[in-house]
Amino acid sequence: MNDIHILQELGYKHMNLDDCWAEKNRTSSGSLTPDSVRFSKGFNWLTDQIHSLDMKAGIYCDSGWFTCAGYPGSFEHEDQDAKTFVDWGFDLLKYDNCAIPFDDILKQNTFGKYERMSSAIADVAKSTGKPPLIFSLCEWGWSQVWIWGPQVGQSWRIQNDLEPYWSSIASLINFGSFITMATDFYSHNDMDILQIGRGNLTVDESKTHFTSWALMKSPLLISANLSQLADSDVEILKNQEILAINQDPVEGSSISPFRWGVNPDWTSDSLNPAGYWSGPSENGTVFMLINTLDSPTDMFFNLTESPWIRAGRQYSVRDLWTHTDNGTAVRNFTAHAVPPHGVVALLMKDAGDEPPGLEPKCAVWLECTSENGTSVGG
Repeated sequence: MNDIHILQELGYKHMNLDDCWAEKNRTSSGSLTPDSVRFSKGFNWLTDQIHSLDMKAGIYCDSGWFTCAGYPGSFEHEDQDAKTFVDWGFDLLKYDNCAIPFDDILKQNTFGKYERMSSAIADVAKSTGKPPLIFSLCEWGWSQVWIWGPQVGQSWRIQNDLEPYWSSIASLINFGSFITMATDFYSHNDMDILQIGRGNLTVDESKTHFTSWALMKSPLLISANLSQLADSDVEILKNQEILAINQDPVEGSSISPFRWGVNPDWTSDSLNPAGYWSGPSENGTVFMLINTLDSPTDMFFNLTESPWIRAGRQYSVRDLWTHTDNGTAVRNFTAHAVPPHGVVALLMKDAGDEPPGLEPKCAVWLECTSENGTSVGG
């Protein structure tokens, strides 16, 4: 795959540099400089090339003395560096959390350390009249960043680096299941860079990985040689029906679990995260079913377990991976033989009243009561 425009048209609109782009030392005036060998034409040339593709450019730095790879960090250079990044033409700043100064020097908590750069970004935008840098916090969730992150940035890492194997993906899904309320428009739990095409993930695991990240509204960043991706990987990254929900212009919130499945609800299990998820979208209710087991399994749920479904109605069923319309669901739904570590993604739309005369009178019997007060439920 060598045509970046295909991905661009689907919403992948940033090219981001990560660590190791800088010279090891600042200049005598304290300025950062790009590596003179790898970026011999400078960063204004680079960002001009990226912008000519109608894309945005991102750069990386750190809130401490040094980056995680030992290059200069921005601590005590926040104003200078923020202006430098804007002058170079960058649109986004990924900001890491290594080489933290001693307390008697920092005299701030983690929020305060990130607020320094957030304030610098706002000041530069005000003084230059240019849009502020998108501020992507790479803080790893140590200080419950999802609580204070919206006050300083647009996205925040929730845990350590993701690795390209199932247990790492399952662990991130598990962790993210407890903080979905932090995500909405302009504020996103960042589940880390997609591992599609890396490691030994099966196709089903890659689909689950991509679906979870997209429907939980995490930023979707590709870290792979696009020309060497397998066709199956490219098709996953190009799933327009999944991407449409990630980029939904009406509903910005993440999907959330309504039942855990393997474990009792609200159980934290890094290998068996919640299996039953739902959430609103512009065009209906989204469902995600994850089989965390090592063998195929049927997955059943009552529709009204989701808070976005009305009782007494039937719903059309759209499968977002097979791209097929699969009839209507009345009261409940079963996904048959979901593959090991596999996923089912559905979009259900209200299709009118359920057929008359269904028994029992309530799909969920708890406190089901007639007009004369007769209870038919437990």
